[in-house]
Amino acid sequence: MAEITRKELILALVPSGLNPRLSGVDLTALDMTRMDLSGANLRGAKMSASTLRESILRGANMSFVDLQSAQMVGCDVDSANLTGANLSGVNLQSGRLTNANLSGVTLNAANLLGVNMKGAKVDGVRFDQRTVWPDGKKGDQSSPANYV
Repeated sequence: MAEITRKELILALVPSGLNPRLSGVDLTALDMTRMDLSGANLRGAKMSASTLRESILRGANMSFVDLQSAQMVGCDVDSANLTGANLSGVNLQSGRLTNANLSGVTLNAANLLGVNMKGAKVDGVRFDQRTVWPDGKKGDQSSPANYV
């Protein structure tokens, strides 16, 4: 369960202005639908089972974030740093990972159908046979390098 509620998060973000600091915060299963977290420092945050539908995370530091089973449909993660993040089981359908750093990311069973990955750095990305790629191919029928 999240350390804070959606209301508490919004109230905390208002005075923080640009680049809110949420490093290491437990946001497990929190509804963050349509929130603008552009430039946020979320390094090491626990965000498993969170809902981030249509949220904006442009330029956010999301390195080593746990996003297992998060619902991120239509989420904009342009130019974010996701180095070492766990996106196992995430649903990022129709989202944006353009210019994102995905080095060492785990995408086991992730749904990336329709995701724009142009310009993304994909060194060392791990995935399994349940991973769905932007064009609907699964697992080793494709690879992340085919979409950048």
